[in-house]
Parts: sequence; C-alpha cells; structure tokens
Amino acid sequence: MIVGTAGHIDHGKTTLVRALTGVDTDRLPEEKARGISIELGYAYLDVPEHDERIGFIDVPGHEKLVHTMLAGASGIDFALLLVAADDGVMPQTREHLAVLSLLGLTRGAAVVTKVDRAEPGRVAALDDELRALLAGTGLDAAPVLAVSALTGQGVAELRELLFAAARRTPPRSPAGLAARLAVDRAFSLDGVGTVVTGTLHAGEIAVGDELVVQGLHARVRSLHAQNRAVQRAQAGQRCAVALAGLARAQAARGQWLTAPAAALATERVDARLRLWPGEPRPLRSGTRVHLHLGAQGVMASIAVLEGDAIEPGASARVQLVCHAAVGAWRGDRLVLRDAGATRTVAGGVVLDPFAPARYRRTPERLAELAACELPTVARRRERLLALSALGLDLGRFARAEGLAEAQQGWALGDAASEALTQRLLAALADFHARSPDELGPDGARLRRLVAPRLAEAPWLELLAGLRAAGRVAQRGAFVHLPEHGVQLSAVERRIAQKIAPLLAAAGADGAWARDLARDCAEPEPLLRATLARLAQQGELHQVVRDLFFDTATMTALAATTRRLAAGDGSVTAAAFRDATGLGRKRAIQVMEYFDRIGLLRRVGDEHRLRADSALFDEPGS
Repeated sequence: MIVGTAGHIDHGKTTLVRALTGVDTDRLPEEKARGISIELGYAYLDVPEHDERIGFIDVPGHEKLVHTMLAGASGIDFALLLVAADDGVMPQTREHLAVLSLLGLTRGAAVVTKVDRAEPGRVAALDDELRALLAGTGLDAAPVLAVSALTGQGVAELRELLFAAARRTPPRSPAGLAARLAVDRAFSLDGVGTVVTGTLHAGEIAVGDELVVQGLHARVRSLHAQNRAVQRAQAGQRCAVALAGLARAQAARGQWLTAPAAALATERVDARLRLWPGEPRPLRSGTRVHLHLGAQGVMASIAVLEGDAIEPGASARVQLVCHAAVGAWRGDRLVLRDAGATRTVAGGVVLDPFAPARYRRTPERLAELAACELPTVARRRERLLALSALGLDLGRFARAEGLAEAQQGWALGDAASEALTQRLLAALADFHARSPDELGPDGARLRRLVAPRLAEAPWLELLAGLRAAGRVAQRGAFVHLPEHGVQLSAVERRIAQKIAPLLAAAGADGAWARDLARDCAEPEPLLRATLARLAQQGELHQVVRDLFFDTATMTALAATTRRLAAGDGSVTAAAFRDATGLGRKRAIQVMEYFDRIGLLRRVGDEHRLRADSALFDEPGS
C-alpha cells in the first residue's frame, strides 16, 4: 500500500512520517536548512505478521510546489490529510483535498497534528471543521484522528489504522496489464548507472525485462520495490529501477517507463471531467489549463464535447488537446489546474488516448466514449466492436487499455461487415451498369467508392471473404460480380492469342499497336479495338497511347516499385530507371501510369506508394 501525505506547508507532514517510520524524508540540504519539503520524500513501514510493506510519499505543502505534490499523489492508495491544530485549515489544505478527491481517492484519514500546542476545545472544533470540509468529497467517510509527533499522542493509533488499511488493500490492477511506471525521480549512481523511481501503476517489472521510455529501449539491471532489493515488482509498489542502455539525460520526471506493448504518446485525449464544486464559474471550451497525468504536467486546451461548458460540481466528456505528447491509458486519473497554476479546478478519468481531431462531437463518437466507460475490458471491446462501422483496430485497442499481450489486426462486427458487403455489391452493380464494357474497378478504387475511411487491413479481409464465398470475383486487381464478365468475340480471342507471345517478348520495353498489327498481319483498326478491349478486362496495360504491356511484365515492374519504396514509402524516377534498366523516358512513363491507376501517387518530385493499393499484388494478378 502507498500512503500519501497532504496538507498545508509546515503542518507536520514530514515530522509525522518520521514518527511513524523513523525515516526523515527531507533528504536535500536545502530542505533541512529551511525545514520544509521541496522534493518528494519516501519512507517505509513493515506491517506486523503480514507480508506487506507500507510506502509513504511525503509531498511538499507550499503553493508553488503543488505540481510536485501532484507528481506523487497520482500513485497513492491511502491519503493522510494533515491540519495543524495551532494553524487550522489553510489554502493548501483545501487544494490538496481537491486534488485527492478529483484523483478518485476514497480511502484515507484526516489528521489533526501538533495537538500538544492547542487546547482540547480547539482540537474538538477542528474535528468538526474537518468533517464538514470532507463532506461531499471522496473522503467524506474518512476518520479524523488527533496526534502529536512530539509527545507520541495518537501515533500508535494512527499506525494501527494504517496496518489495518494495508491488510485490506486490494491488488492495484487486474492481471493481463502491461508494466507502467510513472517516473517521479531520476538520478545516476556510481557503478549502477541510471536509476528511475516511481509508483508502478500496472503490471509487473522483473530484472532483465526490456522496457521503453520516450521511445528508447533499456534493460532492467536491478530492481528495488518498497525499498527492498527484489527480482520482481508488482503494481502498487514504489520502485527504483536501474536501467542499462539509458543515459540519465534521457529519463526525467513525467516520463513513463513501460513495457514495449503498451508504449504510446498522444496529444489528444478524450476524458470524463468533473469541475470542482468550489469553482466560481463554468469551465468552457477553449480554456487553457495545466494537465497533470501520472507524474507529467503539460499545458492543454479543453473542448467540451457535450454542450459548451461544464457547471461547477457537474461532469461531462471533453477532449484535451495537449501542447506536448503525454502518456495516457484508459482509466488513468488526471487533474487540471488553471492556466496560471494558482488553483486546482477539475479532475477526471481518461476514456480514449487516441482521440480524433474530426467528428469528435458526433452521436457515433459519443456512443464510442460511452462504451469506453463500461467497467471491464471485455465489455468495452464487445461494445466498441459493435459500434465500429469501420472496424476495430485491435492493436490500438490493446495499447489504449495497456494490455500486456500485443495484438495485431482488425475486427469487423457482424452488423458492420454486412453493411459494408451490401454497399460493396451495390457499388459493383452500379459500376457494371454504367461501364458494361469494363471488367470492374480495381480493389483500391472500389474501396474509395465503398468505404474511403476504412483501413486497408479490414478491407482486404472483407474482400477475401467475399471472394471465398463466391459473392465477388477478381481478375488481377479488378473486382467484379461473378455474373459480369466482358466477353471477347472469336476474332478477338484469336488476336489475343497471337499478340500474347509478342508482348511477353517485348517485356519492359512494351509493344506499339502498329508494330503488333504488322507482326500479326492484322488490320490495324481491328487490332487497336482488340487491344482496348483487353485493357478494359485487365488482361494487358496501355501505359501511354498505343503502347501496351502484358500483366506479367507490369507485375514485375510493380514488385520493383514496392521494393524501392520499402524504406520511406517513396520512389524516384532515377532509382526506378536504374533498378529496371529502362531508359529515363520509359521509366517516367511507367511510373506515371502507376500514378494514374492508383499504385503510386505523385507528391512533388516523388512518387509515393499507396499503402491501400492491391494492384499487381493479389492472387491471380
């Protein structure tokens, strides 16, 4: 169990932790000289007759250090809200209570400290005041205790309260989640290297594991959990992780140390937000705020997705547009402070770390966000699949959930699959009616007609399923209904047989219509008409007027194009010319043909491979 202290400056947080554990959490010379906490401090306490160790996070109470308090508060299980008997409830008391409540903390205690400095009547009055202060917050059922770290009054009772709470603390997260640690401190040790500390929010970390921070991979060299050397640490524990392969400058407070399967960074987060009841005015779209998530803090702007504003005490779904990338996973708690960082204004929970920039307020999108609020992974997946007209990206879903097992591919729900099928069949029927002499559109063009926003993977899977069921047919890259086929006449079939070996022999140079007519001893007008018919069927390819290539040659040239584009997705005419041995003019003509039919697209001086194109890459092509 992780216990976090909270309260106004100089209300005895560090002194009480020392009385409970014997550890002075003020470790910096400046902290000792000034008598206040500046950085997060840590201490530990063993639970008698129980294999459990309580970790304490001692946070600063000064108003200017609330951001440091937030870095520690996001990982705690049990809160101690301290109020000094000789001072009473102060501004940071109220703000720290707001933070704890907005982070969803429901387990804790309010502690009146320094009771040796106040009359019994004063302590009783503070007890009543604290109970009133806690009303309406997540800690409204928390007990109120009176202690004196100087005389020891109440310390034993508080310690026993913490022991009992530790024994009842459930596991931090269910099995199946990937390791995620919010880094709140990073330093270097001689002979050890880079060390990061933080609370393990989910999953497990073991010595030897490969982890990721800011896209950089590192290996766990050694590990401490709850201040003990261990081989494996579990969610809910304070950890110090020594990392091999990572420089100190590459790790900092606010970063996430994660298993590779869960690593993500996002600049748009959809969340459910609750505005603190004490706020004087509604929270409106366009408001700039400080977003605190895990141990990270960034500026963000709010877009309210339901209405234009959130009233004090109310909640609504919002999109947070961050000014820098953050790590966020579904279910993570967050806190917002105003643009001037003078007060805490709202808190909430992450619904979707992959929030869209467009269509974010549509009924369909709000239904997806409602699905994200369902209580289990299985129910969220089931509902999102049913709602996803364009398919569910399983890999992205797994990362959003922080699942330990990486997933790939897409899934289409039954209703979405049937709707897409009907649209596809209708599009083909319409194409055949308008262009009866053409075999059909190629797969990429058909996708643009039917579902331009559908990802390539589910599209290809849908198309393959329809081919296997005999509901569509495909010749090369061209798709058509089984009953539709451009039939050649006997004369055209005879000419096609005569020109086939000539085109094969011409290879990448192609063959001109007049030369084919001469070599076949056929009238040029008849041969041109036959060539046009064969091109409409996808049997051969007219690269420029009267210049034709067979499918085998174009398939080989397309394969070369794909190989050249394997790096950054682009191909230059010079690289294509050198790879194929064609002259510059012919190489450009072929690439421009690929542009026209949808294998490539022209961007400036480059030709970029279309990821969604199945031209010359389908069975039978």
